[in-house]
Parts: sequence; C-alpha cells; structure tokens
Amino acid sequence: MAQRLDILNIWVDAITRSEARDRVVEILDQGRRPHLVLASNPEKNYTVPADPVLYDIYRKADLLLPDGIGMVMAARLLYGMKLERVPGSEFIFDICDIARAKSKGIFVYGAREDVNQTACEKLLWRYPGLNIVGRANGYIPQDDMPQLIDAINESRADVLFVALGSPRQEKWLATHANQLTSVKICQGIGGTLDTIAENVKRAPQIWCQYHLEWLYRLLKEPKRIKRQKVLPLFAFGIMQKRMSQRFPLMG
Repeated sequence: MAQRLDILNIWVDAITRSEARDRVVEILDQGRRPHLVLASNPEKNYTVPADPVLYDIYRKADLLLPDGIGMVMAARLLYGMKLERVPGSEFIFDICDIARAKSKGIFVYGAREDVNQTACEKLLWRYPGLNIVGRANGYIPQDDMPQLIDAINESRADVLFVALGSPRQEKWLATHANQLTSVKICQGIGGTLDTIAENVKRAPQIWCQYHLEWLYRLLKEPKRIKRQKVLPLFAFGIMQKRMSQRFPLMG
C-alpha cells in the first residue's frame, strides 16, 4: 500500500502512475468490494473538510491520486517526496486499458445522455474490445436510483465510472457504493466525459508539460476563478507549515 500523506486538511497517496495502475490490477484480481479512486488537489483541501460526508469518504478512499501539481509540490516541500502527478482525467484511460486487457466489464454513469453516449463510443474506438456493459446519463431522478443500482449490479460490471461532478459524485458513492455487488473499482471522474466526447477541449500538451493546465482552463472558463481563488491560500498554508517544520517555535 502506498504511504498516505497529510497535506494541510486533506490527504494524498505517495504513488506514481505505474504504481496506481498496479494497484488497480491488484484490486481487479483480488478485490471483494467496491474500492474508491478519487482525485486529491488543492481545491479539495477546502471543500472536503467542510462536509462530514466528503471528509469521511476521502479518509476511507482506497486511492487518492495526486491530481493537481499543488499536491505534488506540497509533498516535496513537506515530506521531501517526489510524487508524480496522476490526473484523474487521464487515469480513466489507464483503467480502461487494464479492463480491456483483463476482459473486465465497465459501467459509465453520468453527464448528459448525448455526452455519455458519445464518450462511450470514443472509448470503444480508442480501446477495441473494451467491454462497456452498461451506461446511464447523470439525470436519473432520485426516485429511480434503485433501478440504476439494479442495472449496474445486473450488468456484472467490475469498473464503475461516476461522472456527476464534485462533490455530487463523491456523495453518490458514499451513499450507494455499498449497494454494488460486482463492482471492484469506482472512480469519480468529474467532467471527463465531456472531454472524451470533445465537448470540452483539454489544454494543449505544452500547457500540461509546464503544469499550467489550470491556467488554460481558467482562461477558457473565467467563472472557474471562484474555485481557483483558493490556490494562493493553499500555497500560503503549505509555506507556513514548511516554516513551522524548520523553525518549530514558530508553529
């Protein structure tokens, strides 16, 4: 198991992408329950502790991916550990690749009907032989949720991707994960289906290479400033904690 690091008010697993893949293989081979794969980033440091349900599900998650460069830099400053960024929006492809190789079934839940359908078609094109055993859009009424759970269980899916956006997808998993009978991997993937369906354009590689994907998305979607305004606060908190480590009397 990867070491879990405390980063201010949340956690992240000290894990590389290759090690995360190995963990998924292990879970698919030996798992006997749903294992939750969630993204850990600076924004979550402020939203998760404020909600007891979110806090509990993040604390119990089986994999907390170092999704944001902020978590990578924080781990280096606070623990001297060189983490590798593992974006949840990319790790879905690792899971699909593993599932195809191991002939495991996938269920895709979330997003609009057209987005869900197109994303599934593109995943099948990208991974010939991928076994998508079921899908459902993210606009199912709460009263119909028992039927959705039945559909997932009847599909015998091994992997469930939940694309409801955060924190809705995490709260859905907190409520329903224990009702899933065959699923071994549950990943919250946010708006990734929109990216796969090409409704939303990902940052060009050069932006990703220099860890500026967050800036690209902000320029494309200025309304994200409300979410990203916590980044300076996060950076200040990390520096403050680092100083207290070096000079304990200041803590």
